[in-house]
Amino acid sequence: MPDLLFEIFSEEIPARMQAGGARELERIVVGGLSDRGLMFEGAKSFFGPRRLTLAIAGLPAKQPDVSEERKGPRVGAPERAIEGFLRSAGITLDQCTKQSDGKGEFYVAVVRRAGRATEEVLAELIPASLEQVTWPKSMRWSAGSTRWVRPLHGILCTLDGEIVPFSYAGIRSSNITRGHRFLAPAEIEVRRFEDYSRKLADAFVVLDAVQRKEIITHESAQKAFALGLEVVADEGLLDEVAGLVEWPVPLVGRIDNTFMDLPPEVLQTSMRTHQKFFAVREPASQKVTNRFVVVANIAAADGGSEIIAGNERVLRARLSDAKFFWDQDRRRPLASRLPVLANVVFHARAGTMLDRVHRIEAVASALARELGTDPEKLVRAAGLAKADLATGMVGEFPELQGIMGRYYALHDGEDSAVANAIGEHYRPLGPTDRVPSEPVAVVVALADKIDSLVTLWHAGEKPTGSKDPFALRRAGLGIIRIILENVLRLHLQPLLQVPLAAGKFPGGSSAETVSEILAFLADRLKVALRGEGARHDLIDAIFTLGGEDDLVRLVARVHALGRFLESPDGTNLLAAYRRAVNIVRIEEKRDSQSYHGEPDPGLLELPEERSLFAVLGSSHEFILAEIGRERFEDAMRVMARLREPVDRFFDTVTVNAPDPELRKNRLLLLSRLRAVMHATADFSRIEG
Repeated sequence: MPDLLFEIFSEEIPARMQAGGARELERIVVGGLSDRGLMFEGAKSFFGPRRLTLAIAGLPAKQPDVSEERKGPRVGAPERAIEGFLRSAGITLDQCTKQSDGKGEFYVAVVRRAGRATEEVLAELIPASLEQVTWPKSMRWSAGSTRWVRPLHGILCTLDGEIVPFSYAGIRSSNITRGHRFLAPAEIEVRRFEDYSRKLADAFVVLDAVQRKEIITHESAQKAFALGLEVVADEGLLDEVAGLVEWPVPLVGRIDNTFMDLPPEVLQTSMRTHQKFFAVREPASQKVTNRFVVVANIAAADGGSEIIAGNERVLRARLSDAKFFWDQDRRRPLASRLPVLANVVFHARAGTMLDRVHRIEAVASALARELGTDPEKLVRAAGLAKADLATGMVGEFPELQGIMGRYYALHDGEDSAVANAIGEHYRPLGPTDRVPSEPVAVVVALADKIDSLVTLWHAGEKPTGSKDPFALRRAGLGIIRIILENVLRLHLQPLLQVPLAAGKFPGGSSAETVSEILAFLADRLKVALRGEGARHDLIDAIFTLGGEDDLVRLVARVHALGRFLESPDGTNLLAAYRRAVNIVRIEEKRDSQSYHGEPDPGLLELPEERSLFAVLGSSHEFILAEIGRERFEDAMRVMARLREPVDRFFDTVTVNAPDPELRKNRLLLLSRLRAVMHATADFSRIEG
């Protein structure tokens, strides 16, 4: 069966856009083939700096023939209606059949359409598919109106070794590609994928990005190992570098010793961000050394000596700037930079960075009272946490905010707990980043995120389904992780009010803001616990009772409720609860009144009624007591005792008794069952 080989050849595509472009092109073409009835055995896309390639194996030679039945007008219908039907179907009346639907006969046309040759379909499909590919940024070139990520130079398209003829952006398809820009720039004629990949390899092009990454990883590790060192793993940088080169050649360079007193984070950030170099460290101490790995795109005749020397010169200039900032910044105490933050706007409706510092101090003080952490160190760390934003180093390398603050604080002689808190107060930066564990660092990180979430939310920057420009979801998840992983017993509601009380914010209700944020954090908690297998409806069942803003306590209640519902007692009691609630709801609607309050013991006629009434009274007190002591498993065990009397009640008692007073009393008893169970959770929120 024929195979398709398609390549679009262009100027250098930005590394971050290559994989997405290749995936989208594959999706569009594969979807188009399926829509046209062209099934295939397999498809794979490839991407690199100058080409996107799609190989599809096992295509049929032509589309399958199709036939379609069209129902027409009834026999004896007006002649014009019949003529219009025949004209639309492209047949004569003699070619129609007649069918009956029990009400009479009608004409049926069977329209047969012969399948087109696959080559003909592809000649239409591929240009249309290229028009549908979207890029984060695209451009026009020459006099044409076509937009693509970079100017196109060639289109290769063959089916079973033969060219599929079409044009796109003024370029005719062919069976010609090109190899490495410098090492093999001549045209290469190919027919199928096998000779395409082989000839590209001979022309110094590694087609597969995975293979390029393997070459970079293996050869870099080998060269570092020969020096007794190891390369610092960096998947993001590896992906980017693999998208910058077609023929990867890792080389090891040297950093001047004059720059080795810079913090290792400065060295790594400068090399990674600006030069795309991999850092190298000692295996035992994990200390960054004066070596780096640069990945060249060419196999040089001199073994890469000139390439290494050139990259060392560029890095020397870059690190000279960093060293200048490092030396200059340390001439002033970190605390002396705080007044500068009064000129840095945090948000138009949330004040300056200095205002933010004062709010973080207020939240940290409140947390210190709750947790018993050293208030002096907390306030000092909170006050200095943002000071490094006014330094030259952070101005040059914004990625180092917090990290540089720690180094400058240590240089100024600040307590190590204060310095470490400055360095870690942005953590966790994502779902896989570690959470601070030192007491002062924990509190400052939590205070920072509480202020960010509350003030930006109050300023109207609530996240939407498609936008979260201030990363408030990440801040909310960070608050949850810090609290849960450090088992912090906190009441969030009063803490969320502290930034609003400490700042001067126009408009809006602070109570409304806090209520919305608590609901938002409950949603984030569902996301956080989903990985642990916790059900989102159980979180709702506890949270909607109100008054539960201690996340550690909330999670413990959720887990206890989950285990109870997995037991036979829990399953049966949930079914009984729903039965009781449905009965009460139906009767309340019918009677246009609400059944709330205590049932009259004097109207309890049957032993099953009296038994349920008695166990509800004692259980309610016990459940509340156990919850108050935070013995949630014991509270669930008390509630499990309700199962047997509830089952007996429904087996023997008729709720809708003829006597109105008796009926009302029994409805109140069922309403009482609902109230007792709601002491642990809102069971109406539980699904399944």
